[in-house]
Amino acid sequence: MSFKFQINNDVTFNHNEKLLQKADQYKPQIYRTEVDAKKLVSIIEDTTKLEKVGVKVVENADKLSQQQMARNDSVILDFGQHCVGKFSIHIEHVGSPMDAPLSFKIKFAEMPNELVHNSNEYNGWLSKSWIQEETIHLDRLPVNFNLPRRYSFRYVQITIIDTSPKWHVKFSNAKAIVQSSADSTIVSPLNTNDSKLKAIYNVGITTLHDCMQDVFEDGPKRDRRLWLGDLRLQALTNYATFNNTSLVKRCLYLFGAMTSTDNRISANVFTDQEYVPDDTFMYDYSLFFISVLDDLERHEFDQTVLDDLYPIAKHQWQYMLPFINTEGRVIPDENYTVFVDWSNEFDKTTSAQAITIYALKQLIHLAKLVNDPSLTEYKTTLTLLENYAKTKLYDAKQKLFVSGGNKELNISSQVWMVLAHVMNDDTNQQIMINAIKKLFPVKGIATPYMYHHIIQALFEANLKDEAIKLMKNYWGKMIDLGADTYWEAFDPDNPNYSPYGSPIVNSYCHAWSCTPVYLLQKYLN
Repeated sequence: MSFKFQINNDVTFNHNEKLLQKADQYKPQIYRTEVDAKKLVSIIEDTTKLEKVGVKVVENADKLSQQQMARNDSVILDFGQHCVGKFSIHIEHVGSPMDAPLSFKIKFAEMPNELVHNSNEYNGWLSKSWIQEETIHLDRLPVNFNLPRRYSFRYVQITIIDTSPKWHVKFSNAKAIVQSSADSTIVSPLNTNDSKLKAIYNVGITTLHDCMQDVFEDGPKRDRRLWLGDLRLQALTNYATFNNTSLVKRCLYLFGAMTSTDNRISANVFTDQEYVPDDTFMYDYSLFFISVLDDLERHEFDQTVLDDLYPIAKHQWQYMLPFINTEGRVIPDENYTVFVDWSNEFDKTTSAQAITIYALKQLIHLAKLVNDPSLTEYKTTLTLLENYAKTKLYDAKQKLFVSGGNKELNISSQVWMVLAHVMNDDTNQQIMINAIKKLFPVKGIATPYMYHHIIQALFEANLKDEAIKLMKNYWGKMIDLGADTYWEAFDPDNPNYSPYGSPIVNSYCHAWSCTPVYLLQKYLN
């Protein structure tokens, strides 16, 4: 599976200073706490497969100060939880005066399998600069050593490159200064006696917590960006947990303030230093600006936000109109990517049709709130889109939607048509029953992003038991494999799967994966 982003060097962007200032008015408080290293561990190295890589406790972390280390010695610290923040440690020398600098490497890992991969052998298409590894030289000891960068980790491996034959080095007081803009004190527990669901719920909360920084990041290890597709799912989960609506508003204003000069919204923006929109555009992600705004207004009505951002949401729809032909068929341009999922192994045209209907229904709700005179036009277009889906894309004999010229049957088409409620409730249930029979077990999909939509469609079709079963088999298996937070990509048949060529750059805490929290609160509580 692979997915390629565009490089559009000729795109120019607006910078609406008024909206950017409003985004900054919603800049969040960052909560910081200290977490001490808990254990010293060793890696079980009988294989490099994720399901076989684990750790063995050696002793408590307070024994670290008793170890005198020299050339090629190594130690692995286990903080006992996933941490996003900065790392500090006390270092001193033992023996004769320092007649050479201390040189050592520090490697940070979210999962143990990252530690068994050699970064020098990585040759994937993502930048190797994302690998969380540092080489340090220190000329003077003792020192309270603080790394300036932020990391995402549970494990820290320290390897001595060299001291000198005359002296050794000791480490102690290893700490993580963890940070998040989420207030953990207000989260309610899941009301269930099912221990597996409780575990799934709690890991989801930690995932969202660690991705809530200055904005809703996609992943704190990488890319540390604000993505619209991730934001939509994070915001929904946030409403069910931390309820930080200000952070959602901040993110919406950032997207709205930096549209391209033809009014498209970038799929993501960089916020680490200056605010910079990316030159990547996605058909479905642009429409999801409408969705995020509508979800917010339904959860917490805000007239000012609506007045500021509805025109931008409307622009997204107006840009989409040329992709709808006179029959009501959605025909996206090949240069305007329909994402749906990382996988390119299935046809996405029917999914695009359904997502267009899904977003238009939300635009209609927003249009009613602002008394937009275009409301009648929107309703007419919705009827056209739905009629095409029902008459041209729905196979009444199979009771499933087909996609593309080859009339492909795929899970995404069924899921998005059910979520868009194109058919009535009874038909939607039959669609998902048939999808289970013909398209399960799910193949060719390796992201919690798509699994979220599959499970939500099962819930929407009143197939609760099937939804819970799939959730336990997918997110539950990540927990069984040692997940403290949920991963960007996961193929249950190949747990070591990476879309980037190596697990060493995989994100093992990723925003779009936190949604079991939202699903369980919405459909079970």
